Amino acid sequence: MGLSPEPVQLRSSNRVHDFDLTPHPAAGLPSRIFTSTPCLDSLKKLCSQTTSQATYPLVSSIIHNVPVYYLPDLSSVHHVLSNPKLLSNLQDEWHHILLSGPGVLVLKGMFTDCSVISSTNDAFEQIVARERATSEGKGDHFGTAGTNTRIWNSLQKHCIADPESFVQYYSNPWLAAICEAWLGPAFRVTAQANIVHPGGKAQTSHRDYHLGFQSAEVTNRFPKAIQVASQFLTLQGAVAHSNMPAASGPTRFLPFSQMFEEGFLAYRLPEFQNWFEQRWVALDLEIGDAVFFNPALFHAAGENKMADFDRKANLLQISSAFGKTMENLDTFNMISACWEELIKKFESEGQGEGIECLVKALAEGYPFPTNLDRRVPGPGGMAPSSEQDLVKHGLHEHWAKEHILEELRILRMESAA
Repeated sequence: MGLSPEPVQLRSSNRVHDFDLTPHPAAGLPSRIFTSTPCLDSLKKLCSQTTSQATYPLVSSIIHNVPVYYLPDLSSVHHVLSNPKLLSNLQDEWHHILLSGPGVLVLKGMFTDCSVISSTNDAFEQIVARERATSEGKGDHFGTAGTNTRIWNSLQKHCIADPESFVQYYSNPWLAAICEAWLGPAFRVTAQANIVHPGGKAQTSHRDYHLGFQSAEVTNRFPKAIQVASQFLTLQGAVAHSNMPAASGPTRFLPFSQMFEEGFLAYRLPEFQNWFEQRWVALDLEIGDAVFFNPALFHAAGENKMADFDRKANLLQISSAFGKTMENLDTFNMISACWEELIKKFESEGQGEGIECLVKALAEGYPFPTNLDRRVPGPGGMAPSSEQDLVKHGLHEHWAKEHILEELRILRMESAA
């Protein structure tokens, strides 16, 4: 019979804290990861809520549970942008909508000067023409390749192609206001233009970056708390660069679904996909309108059923300032310095825990940010391979040092802007 451990005493300056390390099988500790199948009824209960206009005094209207703000009135009548207190109240409403409300809101008339949109569309057309002449067709996230035209990193390409319209476009104060409402200061804007042609099919319902771009297996390795917290790292948005009547397939949303904790695993399951198809809502948009939503909200671009009409949007993906490390690491030189030792350890121990731990300390395990023009996601995935994937492959293939370093150079070159 084994001996039961004695309680451990940790002394502070003024008292003793007793921690009993004896196992308690009856009570147990909660699992850090999701261990049961997501419950559709739980999602249905969350999504049965109704958005009340009384909760959001500054809202213009509520359509299909989605709050709609008419920005020209907020600007010209209420002078929100020049009234810090009123602007803060408005941002409080937006934050509540994204966190505890329906998870999505529409900003009508975010761009009232349509010439800015027109000039930006001209720049996009030049970029598309140049890319078609120099590259192959591109894949798409959660949709069928070839049914739309995608400009990865439209923000940088727009800036270089037409600085004048870029300055007018991204100096819009409403963009900064909504970004700061969700992310706080020092956010980082990225964008991808998307043009859906006639016949472009609807996407499958999904959640977005970060965990929405990982496989179910990888996602389930992240603790529950991280899965819930990841939504605070990103704000999703889209500016309408054409009118978007219902038949053109504006984005479909499932209001309140961002609060379903198991959602990054659940959205992939057929019963959840089917229920989304029964319950989604979508709002018509006009050129210059914008929609912003929590990345954990179940959503999907709709089908363009209109003949001779392209649905155009600039998709905004804004990231928190906190998604960065404190220090920069030169992983290339680190891997170069210890590759021979790493090979020796691998040949001695195989793909064990020691190798796994060492690879994670040496190489970058996350493939973003990257250049999606050159680093296309692999088949069946949303993300390209990472440095860690490359190192593990090199170990299994017994690559020489020169080989792994050349592959790392290629990865870095293709990832660069």
